[in-house]
Amino acid sequence: MHIHWIQHVDFEGLGNIQEWIDVNQHSLTCTRQYKNETLPSIDSFDMLIVMGGPMGVYDTDKYSWLKSELEFIQSAIQNNKVVLGICLGSQFIAAAMGAKVYPGPMKEIGWFPIQVIQNDILKLKDSSPIVFHWHGDTFDLPENAQRIASTPEVTNQAFSIGKKVIGLQFHLEQTEETILGMIENCGQELSEEGEKIQVVDQIIANKKHFEANKQAMHTTLNQLIKE
Repeated sequence: MHIHWIQHVDFEGLGNIQEWIDVNQHSLTCTRQYKNETLPSIDSFDMLIVMGGPMGVYDTDKYSWLKSELEFIQSAIQNNKVVLGICLGSQFIAAAMGAKVYPGPMKEIGWFPIQVIQNDILKLKDSSPIVFHWHGDTFDLPENAQRIASTPEVTNQAFSIGKKVIGLQFHLEQTEETILGMIENCGQELSEEGEKIQVVDQIIANKKHFEANKQAMHTTLNQLIKE
């Protein structure tokens, strides 16, 4: 399988998804939007992964590539590609399919539980697993989407469209390295007041969750391509 992924900032990479790609010997290409690279043809890949970033999908005055990326994601879905969006990527999928994206009721930054609704794609062993969050925006569900995870503060934490498209507002792909990169580049947000904003020490101390999250990420990826 050939996988194409979109990177919005240099410090938000694939994390443990890279390990899954390597083990399964999938081929991989990337569009780095922060370098103004060109998006490929829709026919050139089987799966699209859209990663995170600190910008919003509505920041069209700051980022000239936003509109073309939204159109690209919409085309990928319409052409029956497997599509995974993480954090900003999930917001891109929602917006590409006509849903509204906007600032949420609060920022969620750190390790917090989600409530999982039964779903055939998102494979989490626990109904309230602890996952890593770093987001301030949220979205309405696109038409024909199924909500598959929530928190009391942010209703739409994950959704699927059919069996080949999934958007995750939270991060299952994180490693120690990727989290440190986010802290280094976006750490100013940790000084903001908020009942769901953890401090650096709290975030770094939760290494015990990495393995469970990785297994959930890899199992979900296997399920996506199985369909």
